[in-house]
Amino acid sequence: MGIEMYDVLVLGAGAAGCAAAMAAADGGARVLLVTKADDLLESNTAHAQGGIIARGPRDSPALLARDVTAAGNALSWPPAVAQLAEDGPPLVYRLLVERLGVPFCRKGGDLAYTQEAAHSTRRILYADDATGWAIATGLVAGVRAHPGVEIRTHQTAVDLITLPHHSTDPLDLYESTLCLGAYLLDQHDGVVHRVLARRTILATGGLGQIYLHTTNPGGARGDGLAMASRAGADLINVEYIQFHPTAFYHRDADRFLISEAVRGEGAVLRNRRGDRFMERYHPLAELAPRDIVARASWEEMLKEGSEYMLLDLSAVTLDVTKRFPTIHRTLLRYGVDITRDPIPVVPAAHYFIGGVKVDLLGRSSVRNLYAVGEVSCTGVHGANRLASTSLLEAVTWGVKAGEDAAAARADAPDPRANHVAPWHDTGLTEAMDPALVVQDWMTIRTIMWNYAGIVRTTKRLYRAVADLNYLSHRIENFYRETKLSDPLVGLRNAIEVAQLIAGAAFRNRRNVGVHYRVD
Repeated sequence: MGIEMYDVLVLGAGAAGCAAAMAAADGGARVLLVTKADDLLESNTAHAQGGIIARGPRDSPALLARDVTAAGNALSWPPAVAQLAEDGPPLVYRLLVERLGVPFCRKGGDLAYTQEAAHSTRRILYADDATGWAIATGLVAGVRAHPGVEIRTHQTAVDLITLPHHSTDPLDLYESTLCLGAYLLDQHDGVVHRVLARRTILATGGLGQIYLHTTNPGGARGDGLAMASRAGADLINVEYIQFHPTAFYHRDADRFLISEAVRGEGAVLRNRRGDRFMERYHPLAELAPRDIVARASWEEMLKEGSEYMLLDLSAVTLDVTKRFPTIHRTLLRYGVDITRDPIPVVPAAHYFIGGVKVDLLGRSSVRNLYAVGEVSCTGVHGANRLASTSLLEAVTWGVKAGEDAAAARADAPDPRANHVAPWHDTGLTEAMDPALVVQDWMTIRTIMWNYAGIVRTTKRLYRAVADLNYLSHRIENFYRETKLSDPLVGLRNAIEVAQLIAGAAFRNRRNVGVHYRVD
């Protein structure tokens, strides 16, 4: 089977991936952007509601850095925070507002700013309650129009191509680990292709689907983290999973995100008795950091034996149908009218704070491999992400990684590229049994929700590690005996990232941020 060669291979088409692809192509690189989805708009980015940090009228880099660090429980990496605060907001105006024309809301012709939990000023740009969709649409239009970017959908990255792991030359064992691209499964014909690149950028998003309740779309199953782990990249802070306090609860609906901006505009949380409870947990009440609000809701649910809490919008003075039209339309389908009804909400896995350890340019510990967006850990978020920093981080590091990767177009081809082995799957004819996949997924999600979720204990985490280790042997055998498919790849990656998270949580006995151990 032939080998394709590009300057830059970008895996993932969310905000980080599209920003990286555009920046690399702007730098003259020949870029291939791939996604396992059937549309570039299927990403966590497109589901984001609240907004993206810019620079508010009473804002400054120092003030933003202070808020980010405070929310991160003082575990944020200062150089990364400084880069985000200094370079991020100007990039938002230059790329998203001026170049791509993202339709952020305005008042009297000027950009409008809102405020969310743990922010000390209004600095967040928004497009009603569908900011992620507006940004994703703009970025996707940008990459589609760029002559230097080739796009492929329905391409599942099975593994990163790294030497010596995938080398036909045993002497490569003595060289440092090198990333040369990825093995890509074409979902249409089932063929695995070798796609080589001078630089590879992981932008595969998060992993919320390994939890029973999540705001993430179906593709957020930890693919990039698992691939990076198998390649030997350094991973950090993987025990830090942020749970959003307010996901719409309905037995017949997915956990639809209720933006933090709703609380920013004055909505309050009440238990089933109708009592406002957040004032008992934190001076900032509903605008406390997300980990505190999520745990408070969890504790109230346990006290009452309730399946959900209530988000009361009666104190919101603006027109909620205009400020939150997507939420309004979506909830009406389930009989909830936010102009008069409180919203049933439950905490749900929302954002993966840890990931592939990277530097200020998105470079990982594996040579020629970058990671940007949710799959990466820049150090910005520390132990708890400040609201609306994720899109800013994704765009900032995406652009920087793309610019840095583009410089590789002048590099001479690495001679070891000729040593890359073809994908070996001859003789595998057994079709995937979907019932086994469904059952294994449910087992993973239940273990992670009950044992490694919002509130953790030593006994729960011990049980999680043991149960996941047992399940991983079965899934690995299933993987090696069955004809390759996207669902099978996703299941293999899911069990691996679940093990990584549970193991890291078990080892970390420090009670900090979103990693909360009651014992």
